[in-house]
Amino acid sequence: MTARRVLVTGSSGYLGSQVVAALERRSDVVTIALDLRAPAQRLPGVAYETADIRSAEVDAIVALHRPEVVVHLASIVTPGKNSSREFEYSVDVGGSRNLLEACVRHGVRRVILSSSGAAYGYHADNPAWLTEDDALRGNQAFAYAWHKRLVEEMLDGYRAQQPQLEQVVLRIGTILGATVNNQITDLFKKPRLLAIRGSDSPFVFIHDQDVVGTILHGIDAPNTGIFNVAGDGKLSIFEIAARLNKRCLVLPAWLLRSALWLLKKLGLTQYGPEQLDFLRYRPVLDNRRLKTVFGYVPKLSSAEAFELWCAAQRQAPPRR
Repeated sequence: MTARRVLVTGSSGYLGSQVVAALERRSDVVTIALDLRAPAQRLPGVAYETADIRSAEVDAIVALHRPEVVVHLASIVTPGKNSSREFEYSVDVGGSRNLLEACVRHGVRRVILSSSGAAYGYHADNPAWLTEDDALRGNQAFAYAWHKRLVEEMLDGYRAQQPQLEQVVLRIGTILGATVNNQITDLFKKPRLLAIRGSDSPFVFIHDQDVVGTILHGIDAPNTGIFNVAGDGKLSIFEIAARLNKRCLVLPAWLLRSALWLLKKLGLTQYGPEQLDFLRYRPVLDNRRLKTVFGYVPKLSSAEAFELWCAAQRQAPPRR
């Protein structure tokens, strides 16, 4: 049997490196790893390519390796201090367009893209549980949510104009794993968790190995479409605090909004008053279509993924 050729973008990132490692262990797959920077360690049997996702080199790499499947994970989740909206747009949206054009030009059969629950947006009138049929309203105030929305709108055009390119679009919830460290986990590490009066601030979590499992399933299974990727259930900010043996600092929305406005104006924080909605109106993902249509059942619930993260934090050496 001829091995399938699978190209992974963002291959040196937290998720991408795990996907590449999982594929490298399979004898039926030839893996091509593409990232802006060369990896610290190279796995035997993996073809490593270095290129900016926005560059013409991407087309040449796809032409050279002729992958059957492309797993697109390259995006900016946590911008650096010197980042800009223009730069983030060029990578998230422009880079995705550049890759999709190369896929069409060189006969890629299937593309698997990591979108996000953030594409639904942070809105007071979001349904209690969001399904894949709900509108994408990623807020322009949040670059990540806005760009995921724009990329999905682009994908909709490709489905109409380039139907031969199969799509698996994964709207992923909050990823938790032993070494995850981002602005959301930073919230959980505070002595007291920030809560907004009148809001439960619900979170849906998905274990990193379940995300990898979903992507591998997308490579192997014939199913295509758009799928929410989250563990069963949700946890409110108050339930999260209780599991951490912490208390919540509950503030009225007007006070927090004013404080964030002032702190950002003084240059004391990178977050502005828009972060209020990020905390208050968390999108809660319904995963039934993932399980019943796509055929992947997450091994861990939201609560179980969170408990594993907590256990890893307890075992981690103290910061010096």
